[in-house]
Amino acid sequence: MLRTALTALAAFASLAALPNVAHARLQCVTYARQVSEVQLSGNARDWWGNAAGTYARGQAPKAGAVLAFRASRSMPYGHVAVVSKVVDARHVMINHANWSRPGMVERGVMAVDVSDAGDWSEVRVWYGPTQSLGLRPSPAFGFIYPHGGVDTQTASVELAMADKAQG
Repeated sequence: MLRTALTALAAFASLAALPNVAHARLQCVTYARQVSEVQLSGNARDWWGNAAGTYARGQAPKAGAVLAFRASRSMPYGHVAVVSKVVDARHVMINHANWSRPGMVERGVMAVDVSDAGDWSEVRVWYGPTQSLGLRPSPAFGFIYPHGGVDTQTASVELAMADKAQG
């Protein structure tokens, strides 16, 4: 009986430790699903298309939205990150995994819209190893909003007005 109890206790301890071990090896998709209200599946490159008809999508940043990156040569599976704070129309803070180092979770790092049109189609993201924004822009689709998220036209107008007020 003592042996059964010890085995059960060891099994429980292993399960309790599992989230920390699993968390250390997270991919961006798994992490984004865990920390956001956007619940999609598939590779990150597929999230934009998979969101159609289920979640609102747009080019205006909003806290809680998922920034969806396109696939590229350096990111064949794309990337997703969760917006933690909107600084202004072209700067957001994001939380994401597997960017600066495999499995590494980064919170509150800068992402900057460097597109000519200001539509978040090209983004530079903080890169831990160099302690600076990445040298090359990464292609992006835009933002996937959680249910009850923003009306994309209203958000675009509000951000444009905020930009003019700051500028």
